[in-house]
Amino acid sequence: MTKKTLFLLAFVCLAACTSLPTSSEYLLRGDGYFKDGKPQQALEAYNRALELNPDNLEGYASRGSVYFFTGDYDRAEQDFLHVLEKNPYQVDAYTAYASTLAAKGDFNNALTVLNLALRLKPSKPEIFFSRAGVYFMLGRYPEAVTDYTSVINLRPAAEVYNARGAVYERMGKKELAQQDFETAKSGRMPEKLNVYSMID
Repeated sequence: MTKKTLFLLAFVCLAACTSLPTSSEYLLRGDGYFKDGKPQQALEAYNRALELNPDNLEGYASRGSVYFFTGDYDRAEQDFLHVLEKNPYQVDAYTAYASTLAAKGDFNNALTVLNLALRLKPSKPEIFFSRAGVYFMLGRYPEAVTDYTSVINLRPAAEVYNARGAVYERMGKKELAQQDFETAKSGRMPEKLNVYSMID
């Protein structure tokens, strides 16, 4: 073969290889589908990302999120546990796993998992927000108020004021509840705490 033929063959192979989507590209596609409300397409993209790279922990976490939001809590739990087995310092996986446990009604274990997450990252508002929701479900209202207040101090959002207002209502503190509901309506802060809490 001549040098020219070898060069052309190498160029064709390189072009073919670069046109094949990578695991990361399928992950990005899945994220796009998920944000667009297309969970089935998101699952297909995440599954393909994991076929190409079975060590892609972000793929497991993302797929677990789709399973969670579609109500497939057992599969979500499997994916989040897989992430934690491979990386026990992945705080967001603890929060996601705890949310799955809470969705299944296992509030006490959800609380244990969230406490582990807070030990790893004690200033992450999403963890306090999740734990406050678990405290609320357990009827531990003063602790829920404390956690919602911690979130407000770290990163105020309308949904947090509304949640704390709902706890105050359960506690019979109508005036405090009304203050929180009014603050939530004020428009002086973001509506949501963090739409994609898995980011930081």
